[in-house]
Order: sequence, then C-alpha cells, then structure tokens
Amino acid sequence: MSFLHEVDAINRRRRARTVDLVRELLGGRIAASGAAFKPNSDDIRDAPALDVARTMHGLGGHVRVLDPAALHNARRAYLEPRHGDSALDVAHDADVVVLLTEWAEFREIDLEALGQVVRHRRIVDGRHALDDDAWPSAG
Repeated sequence: MSFLHEVDAINRRRRARTVDLVRELLGGRIAASGAAFKPNSDDIRDAPALDVARTMHGLGGHVRVLDPAALHNARRAYLEPRHGDSALDVAHDADVVVLLTEWAEFREIDLEALGQVVRHRRIVDGRHALDDDAWPSAG
C-alpha cells in the first residue's frame, strides 16, 4: 500500500509542476491539448489533464481544451474551462500550449501551422511525449 501512496504523491506533484511551469511562462491564454486520462480513450475519471486545466482556470487562466474522444464527457462534467473544435482553434492566440494527454494528433501537429496561430511560441509538455529535437528546432 505504501508503494501506491507514493505513486499517487508523484502524480500529484507532476500535476502541480505542470501548472507551475505554465504560471512561470505567464500564460494568460492557455491551449490545453487533452482531457482524457490517456490517449485513445474518452475516460475522464481522475484525469490529470482536466485537473490541470481546472486548476489553471481557477488561477485566472483563459483555458481552452481539446480532446479527440473525451471532449463530450469533459463538457458534461465541467462547464468551464472552454472547449474548442480543433487543435489550431484551441491554440489560436494562446500564450502557451500545454500537452496534457499524449494523443498522436497533438504530438504530430504541423508545427509551422501551430506557430502561425499562437500568440507566443511556448509549450509545456506535461506528458513528456514530444520530440525533443523537432519542437525546439521549429521555434
């Protein structure tokens, strides 16, 4: 049981660290990529993604969320934050993009197109799923 408690504590710290990173980047307009507990699922029960999005919203961030499968459940369960129709729609004018669920559609997004719609080219990889070479080289 102590092992499970430690795993839970690590997960809570990871969520808090993601929020801290966004706050350090002064992200007032936040594009949250993901709501589901894991990719290829519509399960939002105890989803770190929604917890982080709600926390950022509660701290005054203007958060827009997109998830390919879990958006309907996220909308039913949480009236705020706002939701979007596409990854580029959610990222439009964002100060920071936050990867919260490692969907292939988010990891493989057209970096040039994304760079053209955001206000600032800042990303927080809350899942450690992005290519360490491709993203920095795209600015």
